[in-house]
Amino acid sequence: MLKNFLFLIAAMLFALPNTALADEAEGKITSIDETSQTLKLDDGSVYKLPGEFDYSVIETDMKVTIVFDMSGDDKMVTDIELAE
Repeated sequence: MLKNFLFLIAAMLFALPNTALADEAEGKITSIDETSQTLKLDDGSVYKLPGEFDYSVIETDMKVTIVFDMSGDDKMVTDIELAE
């Protein structure tokens, strides 16, 4: 039982640095480029969308909150929600 508990704690600690890398941005979508799989916000920041992304759920001038992870120089989108 103690071994299982220690394993669970170790697994949680290992996962924490990965979740700490996520960041958020908020703004209005100014452009969407399906060819390069990117979108741009009104502050000029460009975000890379996942390959299987459903482009019908976003449109330009939509105010969104984007959750993203850094992968090299790319901001990889992990979640998009409508901003209030």
